[in-house]
Order: sequence, then C-alpha cells, then structure tokens
Amino acid sequence: MSKILIVDDDVASCRTLQLHLQSAPHQVEIAHSVDDGLEQARREPPDLLILDIRMPGRSGLEGLPEFKALHPAMRVIMITAFHDMESTIDAMQRGADDYIHKPIDIDELDTAIATLLTSTGASEDILSTSSNVDHGQLTMVGRSRLMKEVFKTIGLVAKSPATVLITGESGTGKELVARAIHRAGANPAGPFVAVNCAALVETLLESDMFGHEKGSFTGAVGRQEGKFALARGGTIFLDEIGEMSLSMQAKLLRVLQYKEFTPLGAKQPQSTDARIITATNVDLEQRVREGGFREDLYYRLQVVNIHLPPLRDRKEDLMDLIQTLLGRINRELHRNVSHIARDVIECLQEYDWPGNIRELENVLMKSVALSQGDTLTCDLLPSPIYRGVVPSHQGQHAKPLEQWSLEEMEQAHIRRVLDATGWHKGQACEILGISRPRLRRMIRQYGLAPLDSVAAEEEDEEE
Repeated sequence: MSKILIVDDDVASCRTLQLHLQSAPHQVEIAHSVDDGLEQARREPPDLLILDIRMPGRSGLEGLPEFKALHPAMRVIMITAFHDMESTIDAMQRGADDYIHKPIDIDELDTAIATLLTSTGASEDILSTSSNVDHGQLTMVGRSRLMKEVFKTIGLVAKSPATVLITGESGTGKELVARAIHRAGANPAGPFVAVNCAALVETLLESDMFGHEKGSFTGAVGRQEGKFALARGGTIFLDEIGEMSLSMQAKLLRVLQYKEFTPLGAKQPQSTDARIITATNVDLEQRVREGGFREDLYYRLQVVNIHLPPLRDRKEDLMDLIQTLLGRINRELHRNVSHIARDVIECLQEYDWPGNIRELENVLMKSVALSQGDTLTCDLLPSPIYRGVVPSHQGQHAKPLEQWSLEEMEQAHIRRVLDATGWHKGQACEILGISRPRLRRMIRQYGLAPLDSVAAEEEDEEE
C-alpha cells in the first residue's frame, strides 16, 4: 500500500480524491496548505505527493523544492486549473514528475499515479529558484495532451546541456520551442542565435556559422565572427538541419564532439560553449537511409527529441491559439478586433491547416487588416478556407452574422465536437481534453442537446 499526500486548499476536491484513492487502495493524507503539507511530510514521508500550484499563502511551486529536499525519491504530481506553458515548465524544473489540469480526469490521474509508483529509482532533481520565462516573449499555447507533453519535456531538458532535436511540419512553431528551452535554461540572459541552414549556399553557410578571416575568400574584406562565436554563453538554433550538406555535417559533428570550430582562413580553432538546438521538418532517419545525412551526427543531435504535432491533430487548441494570435495582431496593427462571426469559427474548425500555426496567423493577420469593424466575418477569409465549409445558418430563416464572445466560441466548439462524435461523451472528452463531469456541466450550462435525444440517452446509459 502506497502513501499519498494531497495538498490542496479545495476541501471538497481533497475529500473526493481521498475517497477514490483509498479504494485503490492507498493510504491517503490531506493538507490544505504548503506549510501543513510539509509538516505532515516530515512526520511520515509519502511515496507520492499531489500538490496544487495556486493556494492562499505559499504556492505549490514555492513549496515544491522543500518537499523534494525532504524526500528526494518522492514522486510529485502538480495540479492546476490554469493552462499555461510557463507553469508547466516551472513545475517540471522544480522537480515535478507530472502535471494534471483541473477539473481532474480520474482516469488520467490513476494512470499517472500507477506509472510513477511502479517506475524504479528516484527522478533526477531539476530544481530552480525562480521561473526564467519572460512573459513578454512570444510563447506557445495549448491545452491538448500532445502539447502538455511538449511543455513537460521542455521543463525537464531546459536546465541540462543535452542537445535537442525538434521535429515537426513547417509552421508548427519549432523556433518557439527552441526559444522556450533557452529562456528556461541555465543562462537565459545569454544570446539566442538562429541560423536557417537552407537559406544560404554551402560556402556562405560555413562563413555564417564559423566566421572568416580577412582575405579567406573573394569578397572577404575584413574579419567576421560567425554565429557560433556570437552564441557563446547562450544557445545556437540550427533550423532546417536536414538541408545541410554532408561536408557541413562533418564540420558540425566536430563542433559537437570537441566544442571547437575553425573560421575560414584561420589557423587556430576557437572554442564554444553554446548549447546546440536543431530543428527539421524532414524525416532524418529516411535521409540517413538514403545517404543524405550522417548517421553519427543524427544520433548526436537527437539526444532529446521533441516532436511538435500538426495543428490538424490538436484542433482543441484552436480557440486558445486564435485568442492569443488575435491579441498579438491587434497590438501590432493597432486594431481592436475582438469578435468572430459564427460561420468563421466553423470554417476555421473544418479547415486542415496544411501550413499549421503560421498559416493560421497569416489568415488572421490578413482578416484583421481588411476588417472595417471589430468582427471577423467570412468575406474576409481566403476562398479555400471559406469554400471548405457550408455555413450552418442559411436558408429562408437564416440569422445575420453575429458578434461572438469567447464564451460563445467555446459553446460553438463544444457543440461541434459533440455533433461530430455523435454525442459520444467519451470521445468528445478526449478531443476537448476535459473530464466527463466537466463536459456534463458545460452541456447543462449552455443548454446543449442532440437532435436525436434517444440516442444520447442510450449512450449515457452505456457509459
């Protein structure tokens, strides 16, 4: 029987979790503040801690290092009602093993507990005294399980010097991941230097990366430092690494092996301590099999691999992305577009977004720039997106386009997911990333009902 300590100021939530976990069976204790939890942990060390992030007084993030200092082998699950990347990264860096959002999905919690309690050995301590995330920087958003895993991995690897390979389709935000790792890393004040390996021919790329001496080639009228020199004490991000030539790959491999490089025309190598993060939208394993990419370099680069899912696989993040991107675009264009017409939401949800988040941002940027009021309407959308969906409000009694608040956007999205799954609540919860109790509350809140109420009742009985 495992010992579990729950630290949460929500009395009802604690009691519910306690009753559920005791039936597992586990020995479960409760505390409603960080200080009370620490006192209980001193008296009787728990095997696993379930810790709320935000509580009156000291927060769970503030108390987490003390819990880990008391019992380094104790596993920790953080819980929170907030869906932000910064908290996830901070929690993982301070020693958390997993991160679950409220309202808690019992199945997800049971799986996390079973995984942590059956795993062998204590997790590495990755502690931080403060969050290094700059809220003024561009950041990622997403509440889907796929993106939660990305955030967790960023938090775990940021403090280590491990080389990271970021994979994913074009436009998924690979440079944002690299910048997030840098900001949450050991030296966020150091430089972040980005290099697009596909943008320059080989000779210019070598000079750009490693620098050159005066007269080393035609046009080299002076000495020039390369990106590796500029990135000392920070991070160098090599984007589109799959497009690098074999000869450049050999030079990069030497940098990884010996932490040194030689500028063009120079006689002596120079050292570098820059952390290397790379990204690609091609299948490097396939490139290795075809002979276009060095196998030894491939394994050096992917010490840690972070895969970014395409937008079509994380449609539940679309509303959060739209809200975030609209806020940024409004600031850049000095506009105040805060509403979206009903049929625009339907079009955006149905579209597959082959260009991913970059395409979404471009569509929203163009629409905001062309809008004459504070509402985005279908006539502002590119024709491929608009033609892909038949508006749901048409015919003799069609309503005019309305202005939608974010709450109305949420209601429309939930209805569309329920209709698309035939009102199968289990599938809808998986797509929306919420628990069944929360889905039922939202259905009642918005007064949603299926066209076939009998089928819905039968589906509820099956659940």
